[in-house]
Amino acid sequence: MLRALPVLAASAGAASCGYALAGRGSFLPSYIRTLGIPMFGNTTPNPTIEQIFTQKVREEFQASGRYTVIPSDSGADGIVRGEIQSVSSQPAGLNDAQLASRYRFTVVVKVAFEDVKQQKTLWENAALSFSEEYDLGTPTSGAQDFTAFAGSNRAAFDRIATDFAKSVVSAILEAF
Repeated sequence: MLRALPVLAASAGAASCGYALAGRGSFLPSYIRTLGIPMFGNTTPNPTIEQIFTQKVREEFQASGRYTVIPSDSGADGIVRGEIQSVSSQPAGLNDAQLASRYRFTVVVKVAFEDVKQQKTLWENAALSFSEEYDLGTPTSGAQDFTAFAGSNRAAFDRIATDFAKSVVSAILEAF
């Protein structure tokens, strides 16, 4: 009976469902330890947006605790490159004065992850679209555009970039 116990335990382990917590895996090769994340490009009329998005992606990779992140591509095992292609906003909610108080922001970014050793792209999305709604508080004038939003509400704008970075890092690490 005691000899059968380890066999039963192994069988039970092999028969388990196999689910794991999201965000724990990584399909990246084990030799990738240093990630270069140079400044993203920006083809939008919104100045400095690339700085915020690049910084948030760097912070999200650092938070995973698995990689050393550097701000350039030299000396890196893997490189994340990005280019912000468009930013748009649309009213999604009105206040009592019929002014927009909630907006849906959509950011489209070209993102790629390159393996330096193999000299190949491991993951790429030529038009990653990230869209989310955010409350803008109480506007004092008519509709706010993205530039006004970014300038007057930095905390909310940082949320957009943070949410985007989580999405990108998850996609790269888990290959979804």
